[in-house]
Amino acid sequence: MEQRWENALRDLKLAEAAYTKQKPSKNATSIPTELKTALSAIGQKLPELWSGETLTRVQKKALLRCLIDKVVIHRIVRDQVRTRIIWKGGDTTTVDLPIPVGSLAELTKADELEAQVVTLSTEGFDDELIAQQLTAQGHRSPLCKTLLPSTVKTIRLKHHIFHNHSQSHPRHISGCLTIPQVATAVEVPPHWIYDRIHKGTIQIKRDQTTGLYLFPDSPDTLVQINQLKTGQIDNLCF
Repeated sequence: MEQRWENALRDLKLAEAAYTKQKPSKNATSIPTELKTALSAIGQKLPELWSGETLTRVQKKALLRCLIDKVVIHRIVRDQVRTRIIWKGGDTTTVDLPIPVGSLAELTKADELEAQVVTLSTEGFDDELIAQQLTAQGHRSPLCKTLLPSTVKTIRLKHHIFHNHSQSHPRHISGCLTIPQVATAVEVPPHWIYDRIHKGTIQIKRDQTTGLYLFPDSPDTLVQINQLKTGQIDNLCF
């Protein structure tokens, strides 16, 4: 029995000696200064790496698995889910995301959308311009992230609002420029101008005869719109 005990102690000492030899030293595991600097700066370069072609899809997924602890998703309303990302370390990011639904009635802002389509259609705006303007205000179709002209048309016809074919094209009024004409000239989408009229950045009243926003047909009009577009001026009044 004493002999077995001595043999066991000898084996233990040999095992401890072997472990000590294999155990990495502090110097072997220390991170060089250059590597520390590179790692600390990677956060600033990550957006560039992420949007470029350096990282493959598989690598991006692997990186996210290293950064994310878990993701919690729950539906807050019929057409929207709340996604909560819990990062390693405890920080969280919460974002509300739209999801497809089966009908207009299931949209949270369905009544508001229908009312605005009726109002704008009655005033003579075509379906495409209405779709652009209301998309800018956050409205959408049931299966899309934007509001489709076909959805506008469905709502319009439901309320028996019919447009003549000529109304679907920009009007040409002597001495004046319509919003589509101005938008084409300054290379912006029409809803960009509608949005600034709605916010009061561009102050202009509808023409009582046509019901349209009419700008003076002069070079100065386009110069001012371009200055607003580039940020040289903050507002306009016509």
